[in-house]
Amino acid sequence: MAVIFQRALLLAIVLLAQPALADGIELAKDPAYLTFSGGYFDINRQKDEGAEFSLEYRSDVELWIFKPFAHAAYVTNGMSFVGAGVLIDVQVGDNWIIQPSFAPTWWRGKTDDLDLGYALEFRSRLEVAYRFPDKSRLGLSFSHSSNASLGDTNPGTESLMVNVSIPTTLFGN
Repeated sequence: MAVIFQRALLLAIVLLAQPALADGIELAKDPAYLTFSGGYFDINRQKDEGAEFSLEYRSDVELWIFKPFAHAAYVTNGMSFVGAGVLIDVQVGDNWIIQPSFAPTWWRGKTDDLDLGYALEFRSRLEVAYRFPDKSRLGLSFSHSSNASLGDTNPGTESLMVNVSIPTTLFGN
């Protein structure tokens, strides 16, 4: 399942990057966000599930079709993740956003039940979010993290998260 998800995400990014295919696809021109997330870690394999909580800063700086972001996450089983990567904000209609993202991530916290095999992990994620009139968003995301076979083992893990994204412009000056 993880390989299928990664290939689908890669295909989505490649298709969005093609100017000839991008006609009619609108990239969202939204402000920077602070995103708070909570959800279920290791939802697929269920070797060491836990509640996952994360904080992300999603920049409004555009680098071609990409926007940079940074994130930190903690899982109640003792694992933690810190990383940075790129995302694409695709606007669908007036209020929906589809957001594929990719981030190299530093992982810590091996447990007896789940060893991700290497400190460097790669997180691929797909989020679908509803955007409110004040530009805040409520979304659902599915992510896969693995070490791309850099380590001796590469079990990977998945998370299902609910995301609340608040525009930094709402925090005032």
